[in-house]
Amino acid sequence: MKKKRFSLKTFWKNLGPGLVTGSSDDDPSGIATYSQAGAQFGLTTLWTAFISFPLMAAVQEMCGRIGMVAGQGLSGTLKTYYPKPVLYLMIVFSFPAIVLNIGANIAGMGAVGNLLFPAIDANYFSVCFTVILLVLIIYLPYQKIAAVLKYLCLVLLVYIIVPFLYKQDVTAILSNTFFPKIHFTKEYLATLVAILGTTISPYLFFWQATMSVEDLKHRKKKLVVNKKIIAEMRQDIDIGMLFSNIVMYFIILTTGTVLFNAGIHQINTVEEAAQALKPLAGDAAYILFAIGIIGTGFLAIPVLSGALSYMITEIFSWENGLDKKFHEAKAFYTIIIISLLLGLTINYIGISPINALIYAAILYGLTAPVLIAIILHIANNKKVMGTFCNGIWSNILGGAAFVLMLASAVGLLLMYVF
Repeated sequence: MKKKRFSLKTFWKNLGPGLVTGSSDDDPSGIATYSQAGAQFGLTTLWTAFISFPLMAAVQEMCGRIGMVAGQGLSGTLKTYYPKPVLYLMIVFSFPAIVLNIGANIAGMGAVGNLLFPAIDANYFSVCFTVILLVLIIYLPYQKIAAVLKYLCLVLLVYIIVPFLYKQDVTAILSNTFFPKIHFTKEYLATLVAILGTTISPYLFFWQATMSVEDLKHRKKKLVVNKKIIAEMRQDIDIGMLFSNIVMYFIILTTGTVLFNAGIHQINTVEEAAQALKPLAGDAAYILFAIGIIGTGFLAIPVLSGALSYMITEIFSWENGLDKKFHEAKAFYTIIIISLLLGLTINYIGISPINALIYAAILYGLTAPVLIAIILHIANNKKVMGTFCNGIWSNILGGAAFVLMLASAVGLLLMYVF
């Protein structure tokens, strides 16, 4: 029997929703959070990328498996098997959080566009990027959108290059990666909560489940869900989450060495991070960092708006799907249009991008533990999953993610109360 030779082309072809989901997690708002962590605390939060990877991968794998086995997204599964109030509560929290996240990303992209081309106002860039996104989402079929999103993931590679343009202390890097130094201060704990909220985001749960269904639907050969299909999906998700966390690691590494060592400890927005790098790490680092922000916006915003639209249309049993034309799924595309326009409007009604991020983080932080608990319950429910229920490791890692996110939510509430 001949051994199959490794082919980069085949490997790339086999990557699907997991890579896109993981990469979209490193959106402009996520980059702002990781940049602030590095600028404020140097390399002492590097370990979070190492710890959060298995937890992210476990939760996303459960979501993908639920989508494949149930044949519908999380909203549809919740609607079929669980009380309606639980579902509506998720929407009440998720809708404003996702819209605020979209708004912060559009603002970040516009501001960075202005940094690269100062003669053009940031608002013009924001409007232009929003129009381009709407045209691409509405007019491109699913397969082309999936391919475009996949290639946009490559933009994130710029963040792996940036740290090598600056001298690094390898001993300090390894020490902070594998031996966590936790500071029990309000500021440090708030940063940890922000990192977790940005990394394990509820909208990704909905997107992963739905995209696993879509991916299965659009394969050339109609396949029955079996252990091989589940294993392929798990590998795709593991690679996607690993890629996401590597990028997160390198963003903290860049800002933790360049900005922190230069005494720049406060970064509120992505454009501030890019601008601060210019005189310290050179034009190359600055330009790469800035281009990455715009690219990740183009990757993340379709995921955010798509997740929201799938969520709502599944609840009301409306036609949905990125493979459908506008007249075939009017409600689906209308929700996407509204979410992007509302996100754009946030920039004009006095809500600053940084406040939008804070509000979104609070809403995500409050919803995530509840959703993870529900996902764990569904993934262990034989009525839904049959023979594809959770194994012991899925439950251990999913349980750890629940405990961490619950602790984050409680910590977040305590920080705002006291």
